[in-house]
Amino acid sequence: MARDLTKIRNIGICAHIDAGKTTVSERILYYTGKTYKLGEVHEGTATMDFLPEEQARGITIQSAATTCPWEKDGVEYKINLIDTPGHVDFTIEVERSLRVLDGAVAVFDGKEGVEAQSETVWRQADRYDVPRLCFVNKMDKTGADFDFSFRTIKTRLGANGIAIQYPMGKGNELEGIIDLVEMKAFYYDQKEKGAVVVVKDIPDHWKETASKWRHELIEKISELDDQLMEKYLAGEEPGVPQLKAALRRACVDRRAFPVLCGAALRNIGVQQVLDSVIDYLPNPTERPDMLGTDPRDKEAKMSRKHSEEAPFAALVFKVVADAHGDLTYMRIYSGKLEKGQRVVNPGNSKKELASRIFEMHAKDRIPLEEATAGNIVAVVGIKDSYTGDTLCDPDHEIVLERMTFPEPVISMSIEPKTQDDRRKLADALQTIRREDPSFRSNYNEETGQTIISGMGELHLEIIRNKIVRDMKVNVEVGRPQVSYRETITRRVENVRGLFKKQTGGRGQFGDCSINLEPFTSAQAAEEELDFADNIAVKSEIIGGSIPREYVPSVEYGIRQTCQSGVKFGYPMINVKATIVDGSYHPVDSSQVAFEQAGRLAVLEASEKAGAVLLEPIMKVVVTVPEEYFGSVTGDISSRRGIITEQEDRGPVKLVTCEVPLSEMFGYTTTLRSLSQGRASNTMEFLEYRVMPRNLQDEVAKAASGKG
Repeated sequence: MARDLTKIRNIGICAHIDAGKTTVSERILYYTGKTYKLGEVHEGTATMDFLPEEQARGITIQSAATTCPWEKDGVEYKINLIDTPGHVDFTIEVERSLRVLDGAVAVFDGKEGVEAQSETVWRQADRYDVPRLCFVNKMDKTGADFDFSFRTIKTRLGANGIAIQYPMGKGNELEGIIDLVEMKAFYYDQKEKGAVVVVKDIPDHWKETASKWRHELIEKISELDDQLMEKYLAGEEPGVPQLKAALRRACVDRRAFPVLCGAALRNIGVQQVLDSVIDYLPNPTERPDMLGTDPRDKEAKMSRKHSEEAPFAALVFKVVADAHGDLTYMRIYSGKLEKGQRVVNPGNSKKELASRIFEMHAKDRIPLEEATAGNIVAVVGIKDSYTGDTLCDPDHEIVLERMTFPEPVISMSIEPKTQDDRRKLADALQTIRREDPSFRSNYNEETGQTIISGMGELHLEIIRNKIVRDMKVNVEVGRPQVSYRETITRRVENVRGLFKKQTGGRGQFGDCSINLEPFTSAQAAEEELDFADNIAVKSEIIGGSIPREYVPSVEYGIRQTCQSGVKFGYPMINVKATIVDGSYHPVDSSQVAFEQAGRLAVLEASEKAGAVLLEPIMKVVVTVPEEYFGSVTGDISSRRGIITEQEDRGPVKLVTCEVPLSEMFGYTTTLRSLSQGRASNTMEFLEYRVMPRNLQDEVAKAASGKG
């Protein structure tokens, strides 16, 4: 029996750290009957935060998936829900979740409004064209202000927010919420943990406020719909079904974002979030067809309809190592997957077997015989497919659009204590790499150290704990180090790389000339060049001065050299190398010789092109009480920071600044002592910038000292 796709919603809960995402998720599980006890983050009992590290810290580290039913107007719907982390170090978890979701609920703190990480998450959702609802949470918090939070959705995100609810009171006085579409008041019975919702007429003292917001609601929805606009101008008030239908169309097209409110911890407003997910967020059939390419011809565009009848195609968005077989999470976009079915990964041409299929509920699993289009499931038996890979029908291959993963900005050395630990460490790092695409590791043969890289200090700390505590590997860990990059400042032409070696027998001969120039991803897109690892390589060899079979070897030599660094030993980025000329020897030339020629050409060219060191710059947002403002900004300046924005938020100031990562180690501790524990900060990667010359020399000295 084909399942009705219109009754499915694939949604994620995402927001700034501490806005209450996991609490919202816990309430959803409780009200949909998936759990019979309310889990609390602050007590370490949240269902969705099931890792020991998450329960100890009270934060979400990895996205957890679950499936729950919800009945509305007598119809049962199926909601596939993903709770994502808010901490910027785990931004990859948000990225990969948004890629496979049809809609999202963005949660905001009712006192703080839109915060720094909320902006990042919002931009990620924009990148994947994900329709959203906004839920202004924590309206029971002292200082909560719906009007202010609603304004920040417009001013900070530039989003067309339309309030469909308004809170009756705030802080301790929060009684319930007003539904501005139905014009009814909703009260939540706290003796029943909010599970019993009482609907009444709006109290007299709230009527004026409600009608003012309702008028704005009708006006804004009418602007988005020609038929409603005609009615509005004629002085007619549209009915509830018309308002909902018009708002749904606008939400699915991302022309508007319905804004709700409540207090998840006090069990207020969560059922209405679920109703709004059904009313306004799209089902799989309302999303555009999935686009992809033909694996045999990258230029040939293909698509898949969200239908059970179409050939099977799914995207892997998460891999979790498990003692009973790795769990591979995937979103099925088209067709059907049956237990025991063979599928193919067109990216590496490996055949895979879906030996078992599960519907997930956080860490618990329900076995399925089959799964159809529109669903998110976990599969056991997949061996060679990782995050971002496509799995499809072997007779109808397609490569779905991949995800983009951020580059790590921080690294540290890690050394096993014994030979046995060395072997276990290699396995552990491979497992973590499968699970987390934002993690990198490489072995430095000169120093005998393994270098692990990630998105921030917390990210590396959690990986280290995982290796030591969960995987039982004894390691010595070095201090975190900044991941620098190299680039060039000017274009150079016709730089020759000649590799010539004569030994007793056959010699080695490779010769090439290249142009090297600064380059950007925008230029690469314009010229339709492959910009893997931020390096473009192009061949303009005419007339066979380098035989065709050796050109890829030159390209490989150039890329490998750029990745291992030319002057300072850090990866080179934002460059384009054009192979323009060369020569060969009919006997002594080989692929290895031309690889070496490419390497020598890049080393020589980058020296002439003014190689410089780039350092990661972080966007830092500090929330600081007025009286500590001077000492905090003075400290930022001493860290080579540039303040870009200041904003008053009542008794506190929000300071946005750009600071080099190398100056930010241990900053949270310093900030606490400068402000007697009252200031807080968030930090996220912004961009790479050229480092001052005197500091470049220091880094170069340290690098040569290590070597």
